[in-house]
Amino acid sequence: MHNRQFLESLTIRQLNTYEELLAVKELEEIIWANDDPVPVHQTMTAVKHGGMVIGAFVGERLIGFQYSFAGFDGVKTYLCSHTMGIHPDFQKGGVGEKIKQVQKEAAIEKGYNLVSWTYDPLETVNGNLNIRKLGAICSTYIQNCYGELTDILNTGLPSDRFQVEWWISGPDVIEKMANPQKKREIDAQAKPVLHFELNHEGDPEPQSIDLTVEQHDGPLVVAVPSAFQEVKARDVDLALRWRMATRGVFKHYFQNGWVVCDFIKGDETVPVHFYLMEKKQM
Repeated sequence: MHNRQFLESLTIRQLNTYEELLAVKELEEIIWANDDPVPVHQTMTAVKHGGMVIGAFVGERLIGFQYSFAGFDGVKTYLCSHTMGIHPDFQKGGVGEKIKQVQKEAAIEKGYNLVSWTYDPLETVNGNLNIRKLGAICSTYIQNCYGELTDILNTGLPSDRFQVEWWISGPDVIEKMANPQKKREIDAQAKPVLHFELNHEGDPEPQSIDLTVEQHDGPLVVAVPSAFQEVKARDVDLALRWRMATRGVFKHYFQNGWVVCDFIKGDETVPVHFYLMEKKQM
């Protein structure tokens, strides 16, 4: 859908009946052509034990969902935000952001202050939503998190993921969600740690990574392709080089006390966006 008029009739609420959760399973099959969606007995059990399923509706039609379950790492409890999907006819219309807003409110009502999930850091639409708009942070990089996936987005590449932390009652999250259009600029003190050049196709190619600036006082900047799936469609080997280059940067700096704290869109002249990393406050 090319306009956002449908947002005027959008309603979002928690789901808990068998019929509602069956509709979620059927929508999941449409979105990903998925032969192995989350079974209804699993989502229903999660809803009854600290989790939630949220549905987005246009009229009576379910067009988006989000599924979460209770998490515990041996120290703290949190909400594990597992999957979110939007029907192809309604993607890129702002539905995901609105679902996350409802998830935040529902999680606070259940007593959570932390929500966690994974996403591919090279998928910049997700980076823009998760890091810039919602205010999630990341200091955990999971190499080949889900093994070899065969869907159209993941086939041919290791399924590396960021595991983000969304501190839903924190001041940074509240400020970012209150000002979703506010853009942070890359300041003069920021140091690039992944260098790139444009090839003859106009695609960015990673050239070198800098792993020697742990004592840098300012933030670090990590470039990523602004349209990774388009790069992959033209040159899967180049896509794999981006996977390996960013893996090297993020794993190194996360292990040395840095955290991804923001996402900055580049201008239209160069096809890259940027992650901003800062040293963790101890």
